[in-house]
Amino acid sequence: MLGATPRMSPGISDSTGSLSSADINKLRKKISNLQRRFPQLVLQIVIRSLPQDHPFSLYAFWLFNAGAFAGEGRRGKNNHAILLLIDPTRKESALMPGYGLELLLRQEALGHLLDLAGPVWDAGMWAEGIE
Repeated sequence: MLGATPRMSPGISDSTGSLSSADINKLRKKISNLQRRFPQLVLQIVIRSLPQDHPFSLYAFWLFNAGAFAGEGRRGKNNHAILLLIDPTRKESALMPGYGLELLLRQEALGHLLDLAGPVWDAGMWAEGIE
């Protein structure tokens, strides 16, 4: 139903051109610093325009699982990946933690983070909202 997994660059994949090269470099440095502190963490940011006929939450769940961002050998409680999916066209976003992080990152906290980023993203400041 959702098709093949899209091609994505590790770490940050922006098929919409919402981020400048400088934004991507700045975010990559922040991700690298975070991963040095938490080496088991795999953070994937995906910015893309999704088909309107697909429910956003379904697409986020499918992409997280199909993308296997933590690697095929790190599933279940060993999955310490986080997916941040943003669709600037639909003005929707999702934060999905791997099962190994669910106890630490509650849905309420993730929703709060997305709520904080919302006004910044509404202003088209994608990198700032991601930070």
